[in-house]
Formats: sequence, structure tokens, C-alpha cells
Amino acid sequence: MPARRNRRPPADRPGPAAPTPTAAGKGSAPRRRPLTIGRSLRQLAIAAAGAVVGMATLGLLWPEPDRALAPTPEIGPASLAAQPARPVTLLVIGSDADRLGAPLNGAAPAGPANADALLLLRVNPDGPLQVLNLPTELAVSLPGEKGPKRLGEVYRLGGVALTADAVRELVGLESPKPDRYLVLPRGAFRDLVNGLGGLELSPPRRMRYTDKTQKLTIDLEAGLQQLGGAKVEHLVRFRDRWLGDAGRRSNQQLVGSSLRERMLQPDKLAKLPVLVTQLQAKVDTNLSQGETLSLLAAGLDTAKPVQFSSLPLKPAEEKHKGLRELEAGATPPLWKEPTP
Repeated sequence: MPARRNRRPPADRPGPAAPTPTAAGKGSAPRRRPLTIGRSLRQLAIAAAGAVVGMATLGLLWPEPDRALAPTPEIGPASLAAQPARPVTLLVIGSDADRLGAPLNGAAPAGPANADALLLLRVNPDGPLQVLNLPTELAVSLPGEKGPKRLGEVYRLGGVALTADAVRELVGLESPKPDRYLVLPRGAFRDLVNGLGGLELSPPRRMRYTDKTQKLTIDLEAGLQQLGGAKVEHLVRFRDRWLGDAGRRSNQQLVGSSLRERMLQPDKLAKLPVLVTQLQAKVDTNLSQGETLSLLAAGLDTAKPVQFSSLPLKPAEEKHKGLRELEAGATPPLWKEPTP
């Protein structure tokens, strides 16, 4: 029987790998430990922590934008209503009565309501806001009346219609202008100011005045301050012993400018439609709510300037008992209509 020869595997066919020595003994196969649940959870936790760290790092590079800084819809006068298509002339009568229909005004001269302030406004969609402050102490002649009367007294004698007629003749307006009117009693004026959260005003000097017959006490400090409705009313009613009614008109212009600035604040501008609705029953006007908002949209347009003007008056004389006359040569029309 022939002897066996040891067969070697071909060079391209590797033989079986030699077993790796282990602690159990040489030549035995290695043991694999099965993955436990705890080990899987630890690996998952490590992976999650790595993801969180990675996201935080990205957040430092590209942080999420602050929502408070996100753009909000712009609030401006144009958001109130469309501006009127043509110029509108508005007569504003500041009544010295506390409310509409009050039998007594609680002011001086006592009796039915007088016009304590008279403003003629022209709201022009294509031009400036014009404000003419009419002197209530101006002497005017009325049909059927003996002697001249104060312009402010015309409202007591004939209401809005007679006042509009007197103003129309005075400044040379063509009938049927003024187009609209607004009678604002003292109480409604206070509500307007309070509805806007008060006004920031700077009375030019210390103002003190007491009138027991009117139950009126005015005590205002000079300098910039926040004033509520009652204090602002005192400011426009105060009559300086040296400046008289001219000083009152100056204070009224100061308050008018502050009112406009206050209304232009976005939070106050947003409240104007509600405020107009609340005041509708407290004023006398032929303006609808929509027309009021339209005039406000034009009058608050910051792209257009505001022009204040007044009538030139002669100095007061004792013989006229406080009434004043227009300067010589100041004849109608004092306020020319814009050229179309």
C-alpha cells in the first residue's frame, strides 16, 4: 500500500485560519457577548445628546429670529379711510356749555351756550391742512339786532346756521360753504382728550384763576407735563389778564397741535374709529362717521404741512366794551379758495 502524501492547498486557496488563543484555552473559538438592552439605551442617549449639542451649535450660528422684531402691518392715517376727493371746509364751534342742550352754560357770560372757540378748517387732499382761528371778540353786525355783537355770541342768538352765515360773510366764502360743521361742548372735549390718554403740553407760564360764579378754579404749573381732559380744558379757557383772548387763541393752537401729534401715535390712531363712535352722541355735527374718519385721514397726513392763520384786529378800546374790529384794509375775501 503506497504511503500517503501530505496535500498542500493551492496558493490561491487559503487554508483555515489558526484559532486565536483565549482565556478558555488555546485553539478554542472566541465567544461573542450579546448586546443587552441597557447598552442599547446608553448608545441611544449618547446619540441624542450629540444631536442636541449639534442643534445648539447651529442655533448660535443661525439663531431663530426674534418674533418681537418681525415686521407688523403698518398703521397710518391712510388706514382710517380714503381721503376726500375734493377740499372740504369744516366749521368747528367750541361751545362753553358742558353738554349739548344744557339750558345754562356754567360759564361767562352766563346763560345759554356761546361759542368759546371758533375754528375754520380746510382739509385739502392735495394741499396743506389750513386752520383759521376766528376771534370770538370780533364785532359783527346781525340783521334785526341793534348795535354790534360778539362773534362768539352769534351761536347763542341763532345757532349753527347764523354762525355759519356770519363766518361765510366775514372770510368771503361762497355759499353753501362751510361744507360741514361740528359743535364740541366742553364735556365732549374732555372725553376726547381722556380717550387719547391725555396730552403732553407745556403751559407758557403759571396759570391761576378763580371764578366762584362759574365754579371754576384754574391752577396750572408752567413747563412740560402730562395733562388730562379737565386740565387741558382749563388751559384753553384761561384768559390772560394782559393777552386776553389773543392769549387764549395761542393756547388753543398749542392744544390743537398736541392733539394732532397724539392722534398720530400708532396705538392712538388705531383707537380713533372707536373714539369717534363714542363721541358721536355727545357732539352736534352733519358729518357721518365715515366722513369724519376721511377728514382725519387727510388732516393727519404727515406728508402735508399744517398752516395756522388768524385775522388782523385793531387794539381793543374801552368804548367798544371788549369788542374788536378788523384792521383797516382787511376786507373779504380774507381766505381765498384754492384754484382748481
